[in-house]
Amino acid sequence: MEMEKAQIRYLNEMKNVLYDKDWLKKTKNFPVYYIWRGIRQKKNLRYDITVIPPKMLGEEFVKTKGHYHIGNYGELYKVLAGEGIFLIQKEKKGEILDVFYVKAKRGDYILIPPKYGHVTINSSQKILKMANWISKECQSDYERVEKKEGFCYYYTRSGWIKNKNYKKIPKLSFKRPLKKMPKNLDFLFGK
Repeated sequence: MEMEKAQIRYLNEMKNVLYDKDWLKKTKNFPVYYIWRGIRQKKNLRYDITVIPPKMLGEEFVKTKGHYHIGNYGELYKVLAGEGIFLIQKEKKGEILDVFYVKAKRGDYILIPPKYGHVTINSSQKILKMANWISKECQSDYERVEKKEGFCYYYTRSGWIKNKNYKKIPKLSFKRPLKKMPKNLDFLFGK
């Protein structure tokens, strides 16, 4: 994987979803993470790789921009190196119905259910490298996340902090990662 073939997500593209706005005002633009899309394809699925170097975004741990899937598509991640936190939430008409996180390390699988949004956080001092399988038909919706200035929780040096742009936020729960790839992958196809 060569860096020049990656899609690079820069800080300026993430300014609407970050917790520490004061830090953002004083910081120049830089690459936050890297995505290689469509490395492999199988049936109607696309295989991508994402790399998130360790760093702080002010008080907040580095993360992906986060998005929802348009349609009924799920996604399956596998951590290839490092460890990460996957924050997963379900929203309907601006209200969060469910929110949980999965802390995963190398070899773990994380299932993103259909109708859920997700953001990945690297809270370690190591590079987080992960792969995902997703339908080639699936499109991402970043607008809902930007409108609320991020997901309903931020992960910071002080721990989890609620995003005040959400009126009602359920208690954050923890779920364990999968140790094996699921046998039934129908959730990836939008069925």
